[in-house]
Amino acid sequence: MSIQPNNPFNTSRRSFLKNTGRLVIGFSILPLPFPAQAQDTGGVPLPPDEGNINAWIRIDAEGHLTVLTGKTELGQGIKTALMQIAAEELDINMKNVSIIIADTAQTADERYTSGSASITSSGSAIRAAAAEARKRLFDMAAETLAVPVQELEVREGVVTARSTAKSVSYAALLKGRSIEGAVTGKAPLKDPAKYTLVGTPHPREEIKAMVTGQPVYVQDLRLPEMLHARILRPRMYGAKLTALPDQALASLPGIVKLVRNGSFVGIVVKEEYQAIKALKLLQQAAIWNKYSLLPAQAGLYDHIIQQTANSEVVEKNEAVAPAIAAAPTQWEAVYKRPYHMHASIGPSCAVAQWKEDLLTVWSHTQGAFPLRSTLSDLLAIPQSKIRVIAVPGSGCYGHNGADDVAADAALLAMAVPGKPIRVQWMREDEHSWEPYGSAMLLRMKAGLDAQGNLLAINTEIWSDTHIARPGGQAGHFIAGRDLEKPFPFSNNRYSGASYRNGIPLYDTLRQVTLYNYKGPLRTSALRSLGAYANIFALESFMDELAHKAGKDPADFRLQYLKDERASAVIEMVMEKTRWKERIKTKEVGLGIAFAQYKNDASYFAVVAEIKVDKATKQYRLVKLTGVIEAGQTINVDGIKNQTAGGMIQSASWTMLEEVRYSEKGISSRAWDTYPILRFNAVPDTEVFVINRPDLPAVGAGESAQGPTAAAIANAIFNATGSRLRELPLKPSKIEWKY
Repeated sequence: MSIQPNNPFNTSRRSFLKNTGRLVIGFSILPLPFPAQAQDTGGVPLPPDEGNINAWIRIDAEGHLTVLTGKTELGQGIKTALMQIAAEELDINMKNVSIIIADTAQTADERYTSGSASITSSGSAIRAAAAEARKRLFDMAAETLAVPVQELEVREGVVTARSTAKSVSYAALLKGRSIEGAVTGKAPLKDPAKYTLVGTPHPREEIKAMVTGQPVYVQDLRLPEMLHARILRPRMYGAKLTALPDQALASLPGIVKLVRNGSFVGIVVKEEYQAIKALKLLQQAAIWNKYSLLPAQAGLYDHIIQQTANSEVVEKNEAVAPAIAAAPTQWEAVYKRPYHMHASIGPSCAVAQWKEDLLTVWSHTQGAFPLRSTLSDLLAIPQSKIRVIAVPGSGCYGHNGADDVAADAALLAMAVPGKPIRVQWMREDEHSWEPYGSAMLLRMKAGLDAQGNLLAINTEIWSDTHIARPGGQAGHFIAGRDLEKPFPFSNNRYSGASYRNGIPLYDTLRQVTLYNYKGPLRTSALRSLGAYANIFALESFMDELAHKAGKDPADFRLQYLKDERASAVIEMVMEKTRWKERIKTKEVGLGIAFAQYKNDASYFAVVAEIKVDKATKQYRLVKLTGVIEAGQTINVDGIKNQTAGGMIQSASWTMLEEVRYSEKGISSRAWDTYPILRFNAVPDTEVFVINRPDLPAVGAGESAQGPTAAAIANAIFNATGSRLRELPLKPSKIEWKY
């Protein structure tokens, strides 16, 4: 099994091309860790027609399978899973499989890697293409071996006739030719009962390189004659550069060029440390106009709840309000989520080169093709002259600074043509300028009858946008708004992401209203988008209703779930944690929560366990136990890792994280002002997977975020009797009653 990139990057391009890579027959670009430059191949080639087999899979003269996907690897393990899918359909050993991720010159345009949809979309396309290829190869083998197709079987890329024992390999059948033809969708798929790869654990091969410090990220990329750069930015949104005395730069060695266009300023130098020193001098010299961030953080939620003009009824039911009003028991609660960062461990980075009328950009973007179209808008050059190559970054989790730094690098590459320009954001750049997950406020109302049965739920959601990716509009780049002739920012709101999981799955009367507001900070997609806050609120509220009804919180949920798959994950997590037995003992605080991500993807239930220290008034999250069901499981190892990682990240958001700001700008500019969960505070995690091979695979990467938050809040109540409804759930907010 070969996953790219997996080689050191500090080598010459010529030797790199000579000594690495695997030639794919009928294809003009080598599938290298960092594919050949456009000038090495006679220009940027057109990507293949995504309706053809060879847009997704290719088999070379040695029988090696190369899988192509327009999706990017963000740490979610899709490269391994997609290779498993193709290898399974074609019966090829995983050792003979490699993959190329999003590259506008090589792969199909699959837009963004988002919404936990890679397996559903790209996986389905690759499976269909592999099945089509298998059918064509079997037809060729039947002719070569002079036997009916029905007599053929295949193992590790070798087709054998059962009646004669004669065999022929895929490579021998193709004789160096590509597999031509369209993906019809009619080729029979392999029976899941015969799977040997899909549904089994396959560790991600690149993990070893990551943990041993080998170069695998875009931050590690080094190209011949590469120059380094830093970007000068103000301490707050909206500030414009009024003066930039640059005399001090004359004393610094290695300066190549100071690039200024309006308020966009970049310094290009020969060595990276020279760029850092130059940036510090520019920061001291720059004069910016004054600009204030309003509303101030202290009044944020009061400001949010007043914004009711831009509203939409997401789910309408006129029976909800009367049912709640007539209920003998009525309950209302308000839940608050602050702004959250992606807080990627590695600050964003990109490399760009403008040479021979072609721009090549290496980026950890989540959307290579949308980035290309937006760079075209920014630079006023046709997309045919731009190639974007996706390379994994050190942390992602949504729309972080990856696209912005790619725009920075592209602008500087155009100003300093010929050589690769590497732009590395500093920690304060990432913390201050990445788009955040929106602050949100939710107001929940419900009614219970005299027997404690749930009659109706009314939900009101306040949220800024969760989708502001640069989909062809240069005003979505920071740099695009800073130019002398700035590009406008067009916010189409895309409110669907705001009410993601806002509609309860529970069988009761329900109404949901969304209020779109424009907050003071830049926002866009953060893992799970609006679902994190919506599930936190709903699942906390369900716990409160169960308490009011005098019922077990798990049983209360099961009472209103008709979906057997939903009930199954709750029942399993109850069994694995001995819920019924332990909820009565109070040995630890226990909390449970559940959701089906987007109400149409994977099912997830989780139990949180906390221990409290009444003397110090502190609590510690000691364990998270999750059960996930995502239809057909492709890679058991991958889905467990994804889910455990999601639980841990959610725990960090839930207990610690909050963007701090004032009218003077972002205050959370480093780890001391934006703490995340440290290793010594990471809880034990245990994940169980329900595999349903007869059902389609669905997304699993964001399922844990919301339920984990609610489970922790519910565990705190179970242990202390205190309901925390405002994130983060700090011990100082607990009313220590007992």
